Amino acid sequence: MKQFDVVVVGGGHAGCEALHAACRYGLKAALVTLDKTKVGVMSCNPAIGGLGKGHLVREIDALDGIMGLAADVSGIQFRLLNRSKGPAVQGPRTQSDRGLYLKAIQAILAKEDFALIEGEVSALMSGSGVVTGVRLSDGSEVCARTVILTAGTFMRGTIHIGDQRVSAGRMGEASANELSVQMESLGATFGRLKTGTPPRLNGDTINWQCLEVQPADDDPVMLSFLSKSPSVKQVVCGITHTNANTHDTIRKNLGRSAMYGGHISGIGPRYCPSIEDKVVRFADKTSHQIFLEPEGLSTNSVYPNGISTSLPEDIQYQYVRSISGLEGVEILQPGYAIEYDFLNPQGLSSDLESGLLSGLFLAGQINGTTGYEEAASQGLVAAIGVAKRLLGAAPIQFDRSTSYIGVMIDDLTSRGATEPYRMFTSRAEFRLKLRADNADQRLTDQGYTSGCVSSERFAQYTEKIEKLTACRHSLSDMAVSPNQARVAGIDLGLDGRRRNGHELLAIPGVSIQQLRVLEPSLIDRDIEALKQAGREALYVTYIERQGRDIEALARDLSIQIPTAFEYAGISGLSSEMIAKLSEARPQTLGAAKNIEGITPAALTAVFLRLKTQGLREAI
Repeated sequence: MKQFDVVVVGGGHAGCEALHAACRYGLKAALVTLDKTKVGVMSCNPAIGGLGKGHLVREIDALDGIMGLAADVSGIQFRLLNRSKGPAVQGPRTQSDRGLYLKAIQAILAKEDFALIEGEVSALMSGSGVVTGVRLSDGSEVCARTVILTAGTFMRGTIHIGDQRVSAGRMGEASANELSVQMESLGATFGRLKTGTPPRLNGDTINWQCLEVQPADDDPVMLSFLSKSPSVKQVVCGITHTNANTHDTIRKNLGRSAMYGGHISGIGPRYCPSIEDKVVRFADKTSHQIFLEPEGLSTNSVYPNGISTSLPEDIQYQYVRSISGLEGVEILQPGYAIEYDFLNPQGLSSDLESGLLSGLFLAGQINGTTGYEEAASQGLVAAIGVAKRLLGAAPIQFDRSTSYIGVMIDDLTSRGATEPYRMFTSRAEFRLKLRADNADQRLTDQGYTSGCVSSERFAQYTEKIEKLTACRHSLSDMAVSPNQARVAGIDLGLDGRRRNGHELLAIPGVSIQQLRVLEPSLIDRDIEALKQAGREALYVTYIERQGRDIEALARDLSIQIPTAFEYAGISGLSSEMIAKLSEARPQTLGAAKNIEGITPAALTAVFLRLKTQGLREAI
């Protein structure tokens, strides 16, 4: 077959972003996938975004990626998580119509010039330690200067339902086994991870009348900076709970669970446990919340978020039907666990290039991550790496201070993965400035310089920045005395000091409308730009303080931690982190930093407690 610049293996979220980015750079690209009708499919939860994950989607979008646009076109319930908290920890999320999301991704890709090849990749081709393409199971070859491997859960994928095991990459789709064997001959050492999914329910057999409902937000926040409002009808989700009978049924049958029956060796995500894990690990809890999420506008399939399982199908029926509203429910597809091969990402460069072969890039779950958003981000990074290699494209700076993508890449390449990696806002030490609302301000300029961002997207971004700059100037020019502020209902006390608009917006409770009373010229300013300026003003002081804390922490990694130091009760430490630190008993902050799962934010919390404790002891 003809020579390509890059061949992308796998049509999931990582593969789609990698392919589209490669096309934006003008690279001659091919996509090899087992089933071309499944390109862009949502294989598990029908949702995009959330806490941490929504930040990743905004960063992908800021670099002209496609996930946010497809999510907005297919979104049937938009919600801004943590709405009552500050913008730094708010996460835009949408539940999507699976069919519409698939169509949206395929429609976007159809506008690009690439080769779509249906088949199974059985081997990587190489010469003198450099990748030269891929060989398919039918013996045909696809030659390429680089390869981006995004195999998802397909490499030696095995589905478990009770004691039944099926070789598959997804339910009803064959696994890819030959590639794992061939890569081992190149020196790859695979580990095994697992993830799970709940049973899919027939929504027509759910008693919705007895359930609490969760509606979409009245003022939806979109995933893409380009989107203005939802494109399709918005729906409500149902909320129900497990109960003592549910838990009893699960406990009595733990031995029949694939996980607890000893059929699975792979490690699963502790932060997204199966219902069996929940019942065992949280034995004192009498119920767990379940969100009943419709999977689309034209299907009766419902995703019960919160009860993933690997119990036999007959036991799934027993425990599901013990739940309020689900007493007569029909299961359309049983829940299952899936095990698959992954490679420790510590062997990757910051561009996600593998040490196995020059020109081989890895992205997605093969690197030990879980989640659509994490996979898509890596596909984008890998494509940028290919463009740097082949075209000399300007690099995009992904580091811990500029992006959540940078946080993820640094975590993976420096710490590796012993369990499926998921993005949380707590992983970022600079999260006050790495907000979802300013992702374009952090990345779009770099993306345009590199060639990743189109001129059309950059023109829209430039227009936005011009409006924001005008607002900043107007706010800076204000000089409001306490007496003037009282006219607008703002109490500045009696210090007599005049404040500009930025300083006023940094005061909790001060609104843009109040500032427009004080400065009528603001009425002519773009309202969205004013809101953005307000978000910036809110965090200026805190970002400076956070920066000082981080600098102090970097200087003091050699600080000793007393043997009897109590981690319990430190604000900002999860129960998981407390358990890890209490068990490991690191002697220094530097040693604590190297414990997997201990985030920079957690380390700062420990550092501040040590400082406070030292001051108390000195007194």
